[in-house]
Amino acid sequence: MAETSTKLNLSSSARRTALLGAMFLMATSAIGPGFITQTTVFTAQIGAAFAFAILASILIDIAVQMNVWRVIGVSGLRAQELGNKVIPGVGWFLAGLVFLGGVVFNIGNIAGTGLGANAMLGVDPKIGGAVSALVAILIFLSKKAGMALDRIVVLLGAVMILLMIYVAIVAAPPVGEALKNTFLPEMVDFLIITTLVGGTVGGYITYAGAHRMLDSGATGIEHVKEITRSSVLGIIVTGIMRVLLFLAILGVVAGGTVLSSNNMAAEAFGAAAGEIGTRMFGIVLWAAAVTSVIGAAFTSVSFITSSRTPERKRNLITVVFIAGCATAYLFLGQAPQQLLIFAGAFNGLILPVGFGILLWVAWRRRDLMHGYAYPKWLLIVGVLTWLLTLFLGWNSVLGLAKLWS
Repeated sequence: MAETSTKLNLSSSARRTALLGAMFLMATSAIGPGFITQTTVFTAQIGAAFAFAILASILIDIAVQMNVWRVIGVSGLRAQELGNKVIPGVGWFLAGLVFLGGVVFNIGNIAGTGLGANAMLGVDPKIGGAVSALVAILIFLSKKAGMALDRIVVLLGAVMILLMIYVAIVAAPPVGEALKNTFLPEMVDFLIITTLVGGTVGGYITYAGAHRMLDSGATGIEHVKEITRSSVLGIIVTGIMRVLLFLAILGVVAGGTVLSSNNMAAEAFGAAAGEIGTRMFGIVLWAAAVTSVIGAAFTSVSFITSSRTPERKRNLITVVFIAGCATAYLFLGQAPQQLLIFAGAFNGLILPVGFGILLWVAWRRRDLMHGYAYPKWLLIVGVLTWLLTLFLGWNSVLGLAKLWS
């Protein structure tokens, strides 16, 4: 109860800082090494037509996050707590999926920090990964861990956006062609759209910002406007980063450069801005990876603890989580490919299960929503989006079947 009292007594400025941190935690969790790779590969494949896929994925992401943030924010309960109140045990099933996926992807995120440090400073990737994991651990060991977390994700998010603006300008992309394809695409690839959606609101990413918001104290019916604004702005930040990266790669590809290396994003940055471009790529990749390490650790641990768990205890569990993932990375060098595929399939299952629970709470469990009359239009948008997540989930099950065969 003491912790709840502390949250309620947060000053309005502290609450705004925490909400900003929650917004950027969601955005930077989505902007990881996989995000950078996906955007580069798809831009190289379909060029300016990728603009439409970005727009479609952003609209779907907004539909998901507005519902997730509002249900969790108004109820004041975490996703697994709501799940257990709807069907006893289903919340822990969801928690297990999120936690297992978080472990595997965090090994990959730490590997990403190592590659980023290598491109940025030329250090050995394993040393870079170990030091980066230590940086994340120090944040959670801080006496004011919550404030440190909020500030670091906002700072690194801003750094990524500023560097991407520079590279996008230097690359001189055909903006008019990209703008035209945003609304009148030369081709539409639904597989690419569903891949983008899974990468930006799949797995732990769906709940990263919403669970952090609970710590800010901005919960309950009286904070609906703040909750809605923060959820939309978080996706817009993710969208801005995706658009800037897309324009930078498009400028390089449109200029006649053929991206063919194993690290197409680094190759594109180098082609756009020379040696400094390669270093900038290292900074962007490191920032994207280390914020994803923080986001995955925070969210995964939030699923195996409760709102009554003391903050200090939760932070220490998070430290152990990061240290365990870092140790696995140092022994393995990277997350094994089959484990990444398996965890990716988990992500595809997490979204329809967790999102379905939250929509059920919005529709049928007004008692958990403190009597709040949930907007019908938002519920309808959520259900239509949930149907799409079922398609994503089915594809994930097929992927698992292929993996086992």
